Amino acid sequence: MTDAAAPSAAPAPAPVVGQTGSRPEINWTVLLLGFAGMVIGQFMAILDIQIVAASLPQIQAGVGASADEISWIQTAYLIPEVVMIPLSGFLARLWGTQKVFLASCVGFLVMSVAVGLSSSVEMMIFFRALQGFLGGAMIPTVFAVAFTAFPPEKRVTASVIMGLIVTLAPTVGPTLGGHLTEWLNWRWLFFINVFPGFVVLFLVGRYAHFDEGDPSLAEGFDWWGLGLMAAFLMSLQFVLEEGAKNDWLADDHILLLSLVALICGPAFVWRSLNYRNPIVELRAFGNRNFVVGVVMTFIVGAALFGGTFLLPLFLGRVRDYSAAEVGTTMVVSGLAMFATGPFAGRLVRKVDPRVLMFVGFMLCAWGMWDAHAVTTEWGFWEFAGVQAMRGVGVMIAMIASQQVTMATLPPHMVKNASGLVNLSRNVGGAFGLAVLNTSLTQNTALHMAELTSAIDQTDAAVKGMIAGMAQRFSGSIDPHASAMKAVYGMLQRQATTLAFGDAFALLAIACACAAFVTLMASPAKPGATAPGASEVH
Repeated sequence: MTDAAAPSAAPAPAPVVGQTGSRPEINWTVLLLGFAGMVIGQFMAILDIQIVAASLPQIQAGVGASADEISWIQTAYLIPEVVMIPLSGFLARLWGTQKVFLASCVGFLVMSVAVGLSSSVEMMIFFRALQGFLGGAMIPTVFAVAFTAFPPEKRVTASVIMGLIVTLAPTVGPTLGGHLTEWLNWRWLFFINVFPGFVVLFLVGRYAHFDEGDPSLAEGFDWWGLGLMAAFLMSLQFVLEEGAKNDWLADDHILLLSLVALICGPAFVWRSLNYRNPIVELRAFGNRNFVVGVVMTFIVGAALFGGTFLLPLFLGRVRDYSAAEVGTTMVVSGLAMFATGPFAGRLVRKVDPRVLMFVGFMLCAWGMWDAHAVTTEWGFWEFAGVQAMRGVGVMIAMIASQQVTMATLPPHMVKNASGLVNLSRNVGGAFGLAVLNTSLTQNTALHMAELTSAIDQTDAAVKGMIAGMAQRFSGSIDPHASAMKAVYGMLQRQATTLAFGDAFALLAIACACAAFVTLMASPAKPGATAPGASEVH
Protein backbone atom coordinates (compact mmCIF):
# COMPACT_ATOMS: atom_id res chain seq x y z
CA MET A 1 0.00 0.00 0.00
CA THR A 2 1.43 3.42 -0.87
CA ASP A 3 1.53 6.42 1.40
CA ALA A 4 0.05 8.75 -1.21
CA ALA A 5 -2.77 10.96 -0.08
CA ALA A 6 -6.33 10.16 -1.02
CA PRO A 7 -8.28 12.50 -3.29
CA SER A 8 -9.20 15.73 -1.59
CA ALA A 9 -12.91 14.80 -1.52
CA ALA A 10 -12.25 12.28 1.26
CA PRO A 11 -10.04 12.25 4.35
CA ALA A 12 -6.64 10.70 3.87
CA PRO A 13 -6.54 7.01 4.62
CA ALA A 14 -5.42 6.35 8.15
CA PRO A 15 -1.92 4.92 7.76
CA VAL A 16 -2.15 1.48 9.22
CA VAL A 17 1.32 0.76 10.49
CA GLY A 18 4.86 1.62 9.51
CA GLN A 19 6.94 -0.09 6.86
CA THR A 20 10.38 -1.61 7.43
CA GLY A 21 11.61 0.38 10.35
CA SER A 22 9.62 3.59 9.85
CA ARG A 23 6.05 4.29 10.85
CA PRO A 24 4.08 7.16 9.30
CA GLU A 25 2.02 9.31 11.61
CA ILE A 26 -1.39 7.74 12.23
CA ASN A 27 -4.42 9.99 11.94
CA TRP A 28 -6.17 8.61 15.00
CA THR A 29 -9.34 10.66 14.48
CA VAL A 30 -9.89 9.18 11.02
CA LEU A 31 -8.92 5.67 12.11
CA LEU A 32 -11.15 5.64 15.21
CA LEU A 33 -14.19 7.20 13.51
CA GLY A 34 -13.98 4.71 10.62
CA PHE A 35 -13.51 1.80 13.00
CA ALA A 36 -16.34 3.04 15.25
CA GLY A 37 -18.72 3.07 12.27
CA MET A 38 -17.79 -0.52 11.43
CA VAL A 39 -18.19 -1.60 15.06
CA ILE A 40 -21.74 -0.16 15.19
CA GLY A 41 -22.58 -2.05 12.00
CA GLN A 42 -21.15 -5.27 13.43
CA PHE A 43 -23.20 -4.78 16.59
CA MET A 44 -26.41 -4.41 14.54
CA ALA A 45 -25.71 -7.54 12.50
CA ILE A 46 -25.01 -9.71 15.58
CA LEU A 47 -27.82 -8.14 17.63
CA ASP A 48 -30.40 -9.11 15.00
CA ILE A 49 -29.69 -12.80 15.56
CA GLN A 50 -31.20 -12.72 19.05
CA ILE A 51 -33.34 -9.58 19.11
CA VAL A 52 -36.43 -11.60 18.15
CA ALA A 53 -35.81 -14.33 20.77
CA ALA A 54 -38.09 -12.92 23.49
CA SER A 55 -40.76 -11.66 21.07
CA LEU A 56 -41.55 -14.70 18.89
CA PRO A 57 -45.09 -15.14 20.33
CA GLN A 58 -45.97 -11.54 19.43
CA ILE A 59 -44.49 -11.90 15.92
CA GLN A 60 -46.38 -15.18 15.50
CA ALA A 61 -49.66 -13.47 16.32
CA GLY A 62 -48.81 -10.46 14.14
CA VAL A 63 -48.23 -12.42 10.92
CA GLY A 64 -50.50 -15.39 11.62
CA ALA A 65 -47.71 -17.97 11.69
CA SER A 66 -47.82 -21.48 13.13
CA ALA A 67 -45.50 -22.59 15.94
CA ASP A 68 -43.28 -24.44 13.46
CA GLU A 69 -43.12 -21.52 11.03
CA ILE A 70 -42.19 -18.88 13.59
CA SER A 71 -38.89 -20.57 14.48
CA TRP A 72 -37.77 -19.83 10.93
CA ILE A 73 -37.61 -16.11 11.76
CA GLN A 74 -34.28 -16.91 13.46
CA THR A 75 -33.22 -19.86 11.30
CA ALA A 76 -33.72 -17.96 8.02
CA TYR A 77 -31.32 -15.26 9.23
CA LEU A 78 -28.59 -17.65 10.33
CA ILE A 79 -28.43 -20.07 7.39
CA PRO A 80 -27.49 -17.58 4.63
CA GLU A 81 -25.31 -15.60 7.04
CA VAL A 82 -22.86 -18.49 7.45
CA VAL A 83 -22.16 -18.36 3.70
CA MET A 84 -21.41 -14.62 3.63
CA ILE A 85 -19.10 -14.67 6.66
CA PRO A 86 -16.26 -16.66 5.02
CA LEU A 87 -17.02 -15.18 1.58
CA SER A 88 -16.51 -11.65 2.92
CA GLY A 89 -12.74 -12.19 3.19
CA PHE A 90 -12.48 -12.77 -0.56
CA LEU A 91 -14.81 -9.84 -1.34
CA ALA A 92 -12.76 -7.51 0.88
CA ARG A 93 -9.59 -8.45 -1.01
CA LEU A 94 -11.40 -8.02 -4.33
CA TRP A 95 -13.26 -4.72 -3.78
CA GLY A 96 -11.69 -3.31 -0.62
CA THR A 97 -13.04 -3.41 2.94
CA GLN A 98 -14.89 -0.09 2.73
CA LYS A 99 -16.93 -0.93 -0.39
CA VAL A 100 -17.87 -4.38 0.91
CA PHE A 101 -18.93 -2.97 4.27
CA LEU A 102 -21.01 -0.16 2.73
CA ALA A 103 -22.78 -2.55 0.34
CA SER A 104 -23.45 -4.94 3.21
CA CYS A 105 -24.86 -2.18 5.41
CA VAL A 106 -27.16 -0.79 2.69
CA GLY A 107 -28.52 -4.27 1.94
CA PHE A 108 -29.00 -4.97 5.65
CA LEU A 109 -30.97 -1.72 6.18
CA VAL A 110 -33.23 -2.22 3.16
CA MET A 111 -34.02 -5.78 4.25
CA SER A 112 -34.58 -4.68 7.87
CA VAL A 113 -37.33 -2.30 6.70
CA ALA A 114 -38.76 -5.00 4.40
CA VAL A 115 -38.92 -7.50 7.28
CA GLY A 116 -40.63 -4.94 9.51
CA LEU A 117 -43.25 -4.20 6.84
CA SER A 118 -43.94 -7.88 6.07
CA SER A 119 -47.59 -8.88 6.16
CA SER A 120 -47.14 -12.67 6.01
CA VAL A 121 -44.72 -15.17 7.50
CA GLU A 122 -43.53 -16.19 4.02
CA MET A 123 -42.55 -12.60 3.18
CA MET A 124 -40.88 -12.22 6.53
CA ILE A 125 -38.78 -15.38 6.17
CA PHE A 126 -37.69 -14.39 2.64
CA PHE A 127 -36.57 -10.88 3.63
CA ARG A 128 -35.05 -12.17 6.86
CA ALA A 129 -32.87 -14.57 4.86
CA LEU A 130 -31.67 -11.72 2.63
CA GLN A 131 -31.05 -9.58 5.72
CA GLY A 132 -28.80 -12.28 7.22
CA PHE A 133 -26.91 -12.87 3.97
CA LEU A 134 -26.31 -9.20 3.11
CA GLY A 135 -25.51 -8.17 6.68
CA GLY A 136 -23.13 -11.07 7.27
CA ALA A 137 -20.17 -9.22 5.74
CA MET A 138 -20.29 -6.59 8.51
CA ILE A 139 -19.18 -9.14 11.12
CA PRO A 140 -15.75 -10.47 10.03
CA THR A 141 -14.51 -7.35 8.23
CA VAL A 142 -14.28 -5.48 11.55
CA PHE A 143 -12.20 -8.31 12.96
CA ALA A 144 -9.75 -8.06 10.05
CA VAL A 145 -9.44 -4.27 10.34
CA ALA A 146 -8.60 -4.53 14.05
CA PHE A 147 -5.57 -6.69 13.25
CA THR A 148 -4.35 -4.77 10.18
CA ALA A 149 -5.22 -1.08 10.64
CA PHE A 150 -4.06 -0.72 14.27
CA PRO A 151 -0.41 -0.71 15.35
CA PRO A 152 0.61 -3.83 17.32
CA GLU A 153 0.48 -2.14 20.73
CA LYS A 154 -3.15 -1.04 20.17
CA ARG A 155 -4.56 -4.30 18.79
CA VAL A 156 -5.50 -5.63 22.22
CA THR A 157 -7.68 -2.55 22.78
CA ALA A 158 -9.38 -3.07 19.42
CA SER A 159 -9.79 -6.74 20.33
CA VAL A 160 -11.49 -5.81 23.62
CA ILE A 161 -13.96 -3.59 21.75
CA MET A 162 -14.78 -6.44 19.36
CA GLY A 163 -15.10 -8.87 22.25
CA LEU A 164 -17.62 -6.57 23.92
CA ILE A 165 -19.64 -6.33 20.72
CA VAL A 166 -19.59 -10.05 19.96
CA THR A 167 -20.59 -11.04 23.49
CA LEU A 168 -22.89 -8.16 24.40
CA ALA A 169 -24.98 -8.09 21.21
CA PRO A 170 -26.55 -11.56 21.53
CA THR A 171 -26.90 -11.09 25.30
CA VAL A 172 -28.74 -7.76 25.19
CA GLY A 173 -30.71 -8.82 22.10
CA PRO A 174 -33.57 -10.46 24.03
CA THR A 175 -33.53 -7.60 26.56
CA LEU A 176 -33.84 -4.86 23.94
CA GLY A 177 -36.28 -6.91 21.85
CA GLY A 178 -38.55 -7.65 24.79
CA HIS A 179 -38.80 -4.02 25.86
CA LEU A 180 -39.23 -2.71 22.30
CA THR A 181 -42.10 -5.13 21.73
CA GLU A 182 -43.77 -4.07 24.98
CA TRP A 183 -43.26 -0.31 24.51
CA LEU A 184 -44.01 -0.08 20.78
CA ASN A 185 -44.61 -3.30 18.79
CA TRP A 186 -42.61 -6.14 17.28
CA ARG A 187 -42.05 -4.35 13.94
CA TRP A 188 -39.70 -1.94 15.71
CA LEU A 189 -37.31 -4.84 16.29
CA PHE A 190 -36.32 -4.24 12.65
CA PHE A 191 -37.09 -0.54 12.14
CA ILE A 192 -34.70 0.34 14.96
CA ASN A 193 -31.76 -0.49 12.67
CA VAL A 194 -32.44 2.47 10.39
CA PHE A 195 -31.04 5.40 12.40
CA PRO A 196 -27.79 3.73 13.55
CA GLY A 197 -27.50 2.33 10.02
CA PHE A 198 -27.32 5.84 8.55
CA VAL A 199 -24.67 6.75 11.15
CA VAL A 200 -22.68 3.69 10.03
CA LEU A 201 -22.97 4.66 6.35
CA PHE A 202 -21.73 8.19 7.09
CA LEU A 203 -18.77 7.16 9.28
CA VAL A 204 -17.62 4.26 7.10
CA GLY A 205 -18.17 6.15 3.86
CA ARG A 206 -16.17 9.17 5.05
CA TYR A 207 -13.43 7.70 7.24
CA ALA A 208 -12.94 3.94 6.66
CA HIS A 209 -10.28 4.13 3.91
CA PHE A 210 -8.24 1.22 5.22
CA ASP A 211 -7.20 -0.58 2.04
CA GLU A 212 -7.72 -0.94 -1.69
CA GLY A 213 -9.19 -3.90 -3.56
CA ASP A 214 -7.43 -6.05 -6.12
CA PRO A 215 -9.76 -6.39 -9.18
CA SER A 216 -7.45 -9.00 -10.72
CA LEU A 217 -8.81 -11.53 -8.20
CA ALA A 218 -12.05 -11.59 -10.21
CA GLU A 219 -10.22 -13.45 -12.98
CA GLY A 220 -10.87 -17.15 -12.62
CA PHE A 221 -13.46 -16.69 -9.85
CA ASP A 222 -14.05 -20.07 -8.22
CA TRP A 223 -17.76 -20.62 -8.84
CA TRP A 224 -17.46 -24.33 -8.04
CA GLY A 225 -15.85 -23.47 -4.73
CA LEU A 226 -18.61 -20.99 -3.94
CA GLY A 227 -21.30 -23.56 -4.78
CA LEU A 228 -19.69 -26.29 -2.69
CA MET A 229 -19.16 -23.91 0.25
CA ALA A 230 -22.76 -22.66 0.13
CA ALA A 231 -24.19 -26.19 -0.12
CA PHE A 232 -22.00 -27.43 2.74
CA LEU A 233 -22.52 -24.54 5.17
CA MET A 234 -26.25 -24.04 4.53
CA SER A 235 -26.95 -27.78 4.82
CA LEU A 236 -24.88 -28.02 8.00
CA GLN A 237 -26.58 -24.99 9.55
CA PHE A 238 -30.05 -26.30 8.67
CA VAL A 239 -29.29 -29.71 10.17
CA LEU A 240 -27.99 -28.13 13.39
CA GLU A 241 -30.89 -25.68 13.67
CA GLU A 242 -33.76 -28.03 12.79
CA GLY A 243 -32.43 -31.51 13.62
CA ALA A 244 -33.53 -31.57 17.26
CA LYS A 245 -37.11 -30.61 16.32
CA ASN A 246 -37.36 -33.27 13.61
CA ASP A 247 -35.82 -36.28 15.38
CA TRP A 248 -32.55 -35.93 13.48
CA LEU A 249 -31.86 -38.63 10.87
CA ALA A 250 -35.35 -40.09 11.26
CA ASP A 251 -36.51 -37.13 9.17
CA ASP A 252 -35.95 -37.49 5.40
CA HIS A 253 -34.99 -33.81 4.89
CA ILE A 254 -32.44 -33.88 7.72
CA LEU A 255 -30.97 -37.13 6.39
CA LEU A 256 -30.70 -35.74 2.84
CA LEU A 257 -29.07 -32.49 3.96
CA SER A 258 -26.70 -34.38 6.25
CA LEU A 259 -25.52 -36.35 3.22
CA VAL A 260 -25.17 -33.12 1.22
CA ALA A 261 -23.00 -31.61 3.99
CA LEU A 262 -20.99 -34.83 4.28
CA ILE A 263 -20.21 -34.83 0.54
CA CYS A 264 -19.82 -31.09 -0.11
CA GLY A 265 -17.67 -30.38 2.97
CA PRO A 266 -14.66 -32.50 1.97
CA ALA A 267 -15.15 -31.52 -1.69
CA PHE A 268 -14.99 -27.83 -0.73
CA VAL A 269 -11.81 -28.38 1.31
CA TRP A 270 -10.18 -30.26 -1.61
CA ARG A 271 -11.20 -27.51 -4.06
CA SER A 272 -9.88 -24.75 -1.78
CA LEU A 273 -6.52 -26.47 -1.37
CA ASN A 274 -6.05 -27.17 -5.07
CA TYR A 275 -7.56 -24.19 -6.92
CA ARG A 276 -5.20 -21.30 -7.75
CA ASN A 277 -7.62 -18.59 -6.55
CA PRO A 278 -9.84 -20.16 -3.85
CA ILE A 279 -12.88 -18.48 -2.29
CA VAL A 280 -11.51 -19.21 1.19
CA GLU A 281 -7.81 -19.58 1.90
CA LEU A 282 -7.39 -22.55 4.27
CA ARG A 283 -3.62 -22.31 4.72
CA ALA A 284 -4.16 -20.54 8.05
CA PHE A 285 -4.99 -23.97 9.49
CA GLY A 286 -1.32 -24.84 9.12
CA ASN A 287 -0.73 -22.53 12.09
CA ARG A 288 -1.11 -24.47 15.37
CA ASN A 289 -2.24 -21.48 17.42
CA PHE A 290 -4.84 -20.60 14.79
CA VAL A 291 -6.28 -24.13 14.98
CA VAL A 292 -6.44 -24.05 18.79
CA GLY A 293 -7.94 -20.55 18.68
CA VAL A 294 -10.63 -21.64 16.20
CA VAL A 295 -11.54 -24.60 18.44
CA MET A 296 -11.73 -22.25 21.43
CA THR A 297 -13.86 -19.79 19.47
CA PHE A 298 -16.17 -22.68 18.56
CA ILE A 299 -16.59 -23.48 22.29
CA VAL A 300 -17.03 -19.77 23.13
CA GLY A 301 -19.83 -19.67 20.54
CA ALA A 302 -21.52 -22.67 22.14
CA ALA A 303 -21.19 -21.17 25.64
CA LEU A 304 -22.30 -17.70 24.53
CA PHE A 305 -25.29 -18.67 22.40
CA GLY A 306 -26.10 -21.73 24.52
CA GLY A 307 -26.41 -19.71 27.72
CA THR A 308 -28.36 -17.01 25.91
CA PHE A 309 -30.69 -19.72 24.56
CA LEU A 310 -31.30 -21.69 27.77
CA LEU A 311 -32.12 -18.88 30.17
CA PRO A 312 -34.90 -17.13 28.19
CA LEU A 313 -36.38 -20.52 27.32
CA PHE A 314 -36.47 -21.57 30.98
CA LEU A 315 -37.95 -18.26 32.12
CA GLY A 316 -40.67 -18.40 29.47
CA ARG A 317 -41.46 -22.11 29.65
CA VAL A 318 -41.23 -22.72 33.41
CA ARG A 319 -41.73 -19.29 35.01
CA ASP A 320 -44.12 -17.83 32.37
CA TYR A 321 -42.16 -14.57 32.24
CA SER A 322 -43.17 -11.88 29.76
CA ALA A 323 -40.76 -10.68 27.06
CA ALA A 324 -39.84 -7.63 29.15
CA GLU A 325 -39.27 -9.72 32.31
CA VAL A 326 -37.01 -12.10 30.38
CA GLY A 327 -35.07 -9.11 29.03
CA THR A 328 -34.60 -7.59 32.48
CA THR A 329 -33.33 -10.88 33.90
CA MET A 330 -30.87 -11.34 31.04
CA VAL A 331 -29.26 -7.91 31.50
CA VAL A 332 -26.96 -9.11 34.32
CA SER A 333 -24.83 -11.14 31.93
CA GLY A 334 -24.40 -8.15 29.62
CA LEU A 335 -23.38 -5.87 32.49
CA ALA A 336 -20.84 -8.43 33.72
CA MET A 337 -19.29 -8.67 30.24
CA PHE A 338 -19.19 -4.90 29.84
CA ALA A 339 -17.47 -4.46 33.21
CA THR A 340 -14.95 -7.24 32.52
CA GLY A 341 -13.83 -6.09 29.05
CA PRO A 342 -11.34 -3.36 30.10
CA PHE A 343 -9.74 -5.60 32.77
CA ALA A 344 -9.46 -8.51 30.31
CA GLY A 345 -7.70 -6.17 27.87
CA ARG A 346 -5.11 -5.22 30.48
CA LEU A 347 -4.60 -8.80 31.61
CA VAL A 348 -4.00 -10.13 28.10
CA ARG A 349 -1.04 -7.73 27.77
CA LYS A 350 0.60 -9.11 30.91
CA VAL A 351 -0.50 -12.74 31.27
CA ASP A 352 -0.09 -15.72 28.94
CA PRO A 353 -3.35 -15.84 26.89
CA ARG A 354 -3.51 -19.61 27.45
CA VAL A 355 -3.80 -19.01 31.19
CA LEU A 356 -6.55 -16.45 30.63
CA MET A 357 -8.46 -18.82 28.35
CA PHE A 358 -8.18 -21.51 31.01
CA VAL A 359 -9.44 -19.16 33.73
CA GLY A 360 -12.24 -17.81 31.52
CA PHE A 361 -13.58 -21.23 30.58
CA MET A 362 -13.37 -22.47 34.18
CA LEU A 363 -15.33 -19.43 35.42
CA CYS A 364 -17.93 -20.09 32.73
CA ALA A 365 -18.07 -23.76 33.76
CA TRP A 366 -18.44 -22.77 37.41
CA GLY A 367 -21.38 -20.46 36.65
CA MET A 368 -23.14 -23.02 34.45
CA TRP A 369 -22.58 -25.79 37.01
CA ASP A 370 -24.22 -23.70 39.74
CA ALA A 371 -27.30 -23.51 37.50
CA HIS A 372 -27.64 -27.30 37.33
CA ALA A 373 -29.39 -27.06 40.73
CA VAL A 374 -32.13 -24.87 39.22
CA THR A 375 -35.65 -25.21 40.67
CA THR A 376 -39.08 -24.05 39.52
CA GLU A 377 -38.73 -21.02 41.82
CA TRP A 378 -35.55 -19.57 40.31
CA GLY A 379 -35.86 -16.03 38.99
CA PHE A 380 -33.80 -12.84 38.64
CA TRP A 381 -31.78 -13.05 41.86
CA GLU A 382 -31.10 -16.77 41.69
CA PHE A 383 -29.75 -16.43 38.14
CA ALA A 384 -27.82 -13.21 38.84
CA GLY A 385 -24.71 -14.94 40.18
CA VAL A 386 -24.83 -17.59 37.45
CA GLN A 387 -25.04 -14.96 34.73
CA ALA A 388 -22.33 -12.77 36.25
CA MET A 389 -19.89 -15.69 36.47
CA ARG A 390 -20.69 -16.83 32.94
CA GLY A 391 -20.44 -13.27 31.59
CA VAL A 392 -17.01 -12.68 33.14
CA GLY A 393 -15.73 -16.06 31.97
CA VAL A 394 -16.97 -15.73 28.38
CA MET A 395 -15.47 -12.24 28.04
CA ILE A 396 -12.04 -13.29 29.34
CA ALA A 397 -12.01 -16.41 27.14
CA MET A 398 -13.14 -14.42 24.09
CA ILE A 399 -10.43 -11.73 24.38
CA ALA A 400 -7.68 -14.25 25.07
CA SER A 401 -8.75 -16.61 22.26
CA GLN A 402 -8.67 -13.73 19.75
CA GLN A 403 -5.05 -13.05 20.70
CA VAL A 404 -4.02 -16.70 20.45
CA THR A 405 -5.83 -17.14 17.13
CA MET A 406 -4.42 -14.14 15.28
CA ALA A 407 -1.11 -13.36 17.04
CA THR A 408 1.14 -15.57 14.92
CA LEU A 409 -0.58 -15.24 11.52
CA PRO A 410 1.11 -13.31 8.70
CA PRO A 411 -0.98 -10.22 7.80
CA HIS A 412 -1.90 -11.32 4.29
CA MET A 413 -3.91 -14.19 5.85
CA VAL A 414 -5.83 -12.00 8.30
CA LYS A 415 -8.87 -11.16 6.11
CA ASN A 416 -9.63 -14.78 5.27
CA ALA A 417 -8.75 -15.95 8.78
CA SER A 418 -11.17 -13.44 10.33
CA GLY A 419 -14.01 -14.97 8.30
CA LEU A 420 -13.05 -18.47 9.45
CA VAL A 421 -12.88 -17.37 13.09
CA ASN A 422 -16.31 -15.75 12.97
CA LEU A 423 -17.71 -18.75 11.11
CA SER A 424 -16.41 -21.07 13.82
CA ARG A 425 -18.18 -19.01 16.48
CA ASN A 426 -21.50 -19.08 14.61
CA VAL A 427 -21.28 -22.80 13.84
CA GLY A 428 -20.24 -23.42 17.45
CA GLY A 429 -23.36 -21.58 18.57
CA ALA A 430 -25.55 -23.61 16.21
CA PHE A 431 -23.90 -26.85 17.34
CA GLY A 432 -24.38 -25.91 21.00
CA LEU A 433 -28.04 -25.10 20.47
CA ALA A 434 -28.59 -28.38 18.61
CA VAL A 435 -27.02 -30.42 21.42
CA LEU A 436 -28.88 -28.49 24.13
CA ASN A 437 -32.21 -28.78 22.29
CA THR A 438 -31.75 -32.54 21.94
CA SER A 439 -30.73 -32.81 25.59
CA LEU A 440 -33.83 -30.89 26.72
CA THR A 441 -36.19 -33.02 24.63
CA GLN A 442 -34.73 -36.37 25.67
CA ASN A 443 -34.14 -35.56 29.34
CA THR A 444 -37.59 -34.04 29.80
CA ALA A 445 -39.14 -37.32 28.59
CA LEU A 446 -36.72 -39.33 30.76
CA HIS A 447 -37.43 -37.33 33.94
CA MET A 448 -41.16 -37.44 33.25
CA ALA A 449 -41.04 -41.23 33.04
CA GLU A 450 -39.05 -41.39 36.30
CA LEU A 451 -41.45 -39.07 38.13
CA THR A 452 -44.62 -40.81 36.98
CA SER A 453 -43.21 -44.25 37.80
CA ALA A 454 -42.32 -43.05 41.31
CA ILE A 455 -45.92 -42.10 42.06
CA ASP A 456 -48.01 -44.85 43.58
CA GLN A 457 -51.67 -43.96 43.00
CA THR A 458 -52.68 -46.50 45.66
CA ASP A 459 -50.75 -44.57 48.31
CA ALA A 460 -53.04 -42.85 50.82
CA ALA A 461 -51.23 -39.49 50.58
CA VAL A 462 -51.43 -39.49 46.78
CA LYS A 463 -55.10 -40.45 46.89
CA GLY A 464 -55.75 -37.65 49.36
CA MET A 465 -53.95 -35.06 47.15
CA ILE A 466 -55.90 -36.11 44.04
CA ALA A 467 -59.17 -36.07 46.00
CA GLY A 468 -58.41 -32.59 47.31
CA MET A 469 -57.63 -31.31 43.84
CA ALA A 470 -60.78 -32.93 42.44
CA GLN A 471 -62.77 -31.02 45.05
CA ARG A 472 -61.19 -27.79 43.85
CA PHE A 473 -62.32 -28.61 40.30
CA SER A 474 -65.80 -29.64 41.43
CA GLY A 475 -67.35 -27.07 39.08
CA SER A 476 -65.86 -28.76 35.98
CA ILE A 477 -67.52 -31.46 33.88
CA ASP A 478 -65.11 -34.16 35.14
CA PRO A 479 -63.43 -33.11 38.41
CA HIS A 480 -61.26 -36.25 38.64
CA ALA A 481 -59.93 -35.83 35.06
CA SER A 482 -59.21 -32.16 35.76
CA ALA A 483 -57.32 -33.12 38.92
CA MET A 484 -55.23 -35.70 37.04
CA LYS A 485 -54.49 -33.13 34.32
CA ALA A 486 -53.30 -30.67 36.96
CA VAL A 487 -51.04 -33.32 38.53
CA TYR A 488 -49.64 -34.12 35.08
CA GLY A 489 -48.91 -30.41 34.54
CA MET A 490 -47.04 -30.23 37.85
CA LEU A 491 -44.98 -33.28 36.94
CA GLN A 492 -44.26 -31.92 33.46
CA ARG A 493 -43.05 -28.62 34.92
CA GLN A 494 -40.78 -30.46 37.35
CA ALA A 495 -39.42 -32.75 34.62
CA THR A 496 -38.73 -29.73 32.39
CA THR A 497 -36.87 -28.01 35.22
CA LEU A 498 -34.72 -31.09 35.84
CA ALA A 499 -33.95 -31.26 32.10
CA PHE A 500 -32.81 -27.62 32.14
CA GLY A 501 -30.53 -28.48 35.08
CA ASP A 502 -29.00 -31.28 32.98
CA ALA A 503 -28.51 -28.88 30.04
CA PHE A 504 -26.72 -26.33 32.25
CA ALA A 505 -24.49 -29.14 33.58
CA LEU A 506 -23.72 -30.27 30.01
CA LEU A 507 -22.62 -26.75 29.10
CA ALA A 508 -20.49 -26.59 32.24
CA ILE A 509 -18.70 -29.85 31.38
CA ALA A 510 -18.03 -28.65 27.81
CA CYS A 511 -16.49 -25.41 29.12
CA ALA A 512 -14.34 -27.31 31.65
CA CYS A 513 -13.05 -29.61 28.89
CA ALA A 514 -12.31 -26.57 26.70
CA ALA A 515 -10.28 -25.07 29.56
CA PHE A 516 -7.82 -27.96 29.41
CA VAL A 517 -7.67 -27.96 25.59
CA THR A 518 -6.32 -24.38 25.76
CA LEU A 519 -3.07 -25.71 27.20
CA MET A 520 -2.32 -27.28 23.78
CA ALA A 521 -1.60 -23.86 22.27
CA SER A 522 2.03 -22.87 21.78
CA PRO A 523 3.42 -20.47 24.39
CA ALA A 524 2.84 -16.88 23.32
CA LYS A 525 4.19 -13.69 24.74
CA PRO A 526 1.30 -11.59 26.15
CA GLY A 527 0.10 -9.14 23.55
CA ALA A 528 2.38 -10.70 20.92
CA THR A 529 1.86 -10.13 17.23
CA ALA A 530 2.94 -12.04 14.19
CA PRO A 531 6.27 -11.50 12.60
CA GLY A 532 5.81 -8.92 9.93
CA ALA A 533 2.39 -7.99 11.27
CA SER A 534 3.34 -4.37 11.00
CA GLU A 535 3.03 -4.53 7.24
CA VAL A 536 -0.05 -4.61 5.09
CA HIS A 537 -0.09 -6.87 2.05
